Amino acid sequence: MKEVKDCGGESLPTFAVAKVAGCSPVAGCVPVNSVWYLKLNLKSLGGEVNPEPIPGQFYMLRPVKSDLLLGRPISVYGFRRLSEDDITIEFLILEKGKGTEQLCSLESGDEVELIGPVGSAWPHPEKDARVALFGGGVGVAPVAGFASTLPKNTYDFYAAFKSGSYGLDYIHPHELVITTDDGSVGIKGMITAAIDENSIKKYDEVYACGPTPMLAYIKEIAEKAGVKCWLSLEKRMACGLGACLGCTIKTAEGNKRCCKDGPVFDSKIIDFTRIQSDVTSPKMARRTPLSQEDEVDLSVNIAGVEFKNPVIAASGTFGYGSEYNSIFDVNILGGICSKGLTLEGRPGNPGERLVETPSGLINSIGLENPGIQHFIDKELPQMLEFGATTIANLSGSSLETYVEGAKLLDKTDVPMIELNISCPNVKAGGMAFGMDCAQAARVTGAVRAVTKKPLMVKLSPNAPDLIGVAMAVRQAGADAISLVNTFQATSINIETGRPVFENIRAGFSGPAVKPIALRMVYDLCLAMSKLPEKERIPVVGLGGICCWQDAVEFIMAGASAVEVGTATFGNPYAMADIIAGVEQFMRRKGYTSLDDFRGCAL
Repeated sequence: MKEVKDCGGESLPTFAVAKVAGCSPVAGCVPVNSVWYLKLNLKSLGGEVNPEPIPGQFYMLRPVKSDLLLGRPISVYGFRRLSEDDITIEFLILEKGKGTEQLCSLESGDEVELIGPVGSAWPHPEKDARVALFGGGVGVAPVAGFASTLPKNTYDFYAAFKSGSYGLDYIHPHELVITTDDGSVGIKGMITAAIDENSIKKYDEVYACGPTPMLAYIKEIAEKAGVKCWLSLEKRMACGLGACLGCTIKTAEGNKRCCKDGPVFDSKIIDFTRIQSDVTSPKMARRTPLSQEDEVDLSVNIAGVEFKNPVIAASGTFGYGSEYNSIFDVNILGGICSKGLTLEGRPGNPGERLVETPSGLINSIGLENPGIQHFIDKELPQMLEFGATTIANLSGSSLETYVEGAKLLDKTDVPMIELNISCPNVKAGGMAFGMDCAQAARVTGAVRAVTKKPLMVKLSPNAPDLIGVAMAVRQAGADAISLVNTFQATSINIETGRPVFENIRAGFSGPAVKPIALRMVYDLCLAMSKLPEKERIPVVGLGGICCWQDAVEFIMAGASAVEVGTATFGNPYAMADIIAGVEQFMRRKGYTSLDDFRGCAL
């Protein structure tokens, strides 16, 4: 038996930029357009491909125009050298995330960065060995590529799909067996319907790539039958070269790097009980999908205030609603938070106010606003006419200004006050009140004493003891908590050597902060869930939410609703898209209300 080749030994992977020669949906796959065929032309490399990919290996692919940091590991499907200046590599790509979505949307002439070939290859079978190849779904690609190197009619090929079939262009087997979950092609059922411990005994060696349950089954029956078994595994990767150790797999021989020691492994060292699998939350049990005619309840009640859906425009990013109403119907939103309001009008901060960063925005607006009385007289009446629930965001520079502002708002018809004790862009008041448990409780209690309005307190992610501050404001009378506000950040002008912002520090928001904001919301919801039910208050999550998937994550972390801010600047329809996306997610999962999955991750 030949040893599995380590591409880091005899030959080293290279970095190159290739041009797209074609990108099209693969015929025969279901759902339609779920699998794509990508063909890269390496003429731009001057005809040099060193080393050539060996079946079983893969490349890290990243479109040059991508906004993503990492490439995606994609197995080689085919390699053709028609001439010295006509060399192509082919891939089958399952569209299942943002990275693969970008690869599947490439057009001819686009450029793709690639690192590879990477990883171990399929070992060739012994002479005259009886061979079976197994491919599941897009896992057909690497074994089909391997099949093209074997003599025709010397192996059997088993392909398992959920529905339809694809990726069988290069195979010339002695026998082809196809299974589909829905029976649309071949045998109805999974791979278990086509092979078992007894029937696999006719082979000397088997090779398999596909979903983990399929691989575990092939390993089990092959080893029971005494058949040599090779498996190609998948793992999320960062470098793809074995440097970061992010793709390690626990084996009988210790940790192995999927990208360097694999992806092809001898099945005997793989223990699938050691490979972490997705454990589904009890709330995520499979349900019957809802039809478009079935009712889905997106409504939320926060401290007695009704919102038609959980998507609220965050303070400071949506004006007073009228600014965006000319672009889309803001009445579809669950709620709108006003800009930050202070007792007296403010001109805001001088100097530069905005700096864009990768996946984020740093702002130093400084709570510019016309003052609470002006808001009550001019902006509030129009906001109250919208179908979205109005929230007044109250800020201040001192305890007295918070209290006086709350008194004025208490006399209005505004349904809810969001007490902002977390703004990092003002020198006096603002975030200072939200950094300390005692101070946060003091201002919350003082405002609570002068208003009967439902009070949601907006917290700072910069507080040393965020959970402590949250519990302090809860005890002081908060009816709900929203978090997080922006993170403290700075920016330096490299031409002048001076900070960009006059206050030096400013507020950082946008997609980059989402994982940290989500962790903070999760931590608070978890702490809240440990209290007696009557002592808990709702949590509204915000921070980097840009799409419906982000919103679902926050709700699964326990948030009653979400606020969306910076995303609106890049996509004015972001909140409308999120509302529609959440509803479609619920229909697909069979959920009739947000409670069906809220807090399922806790």
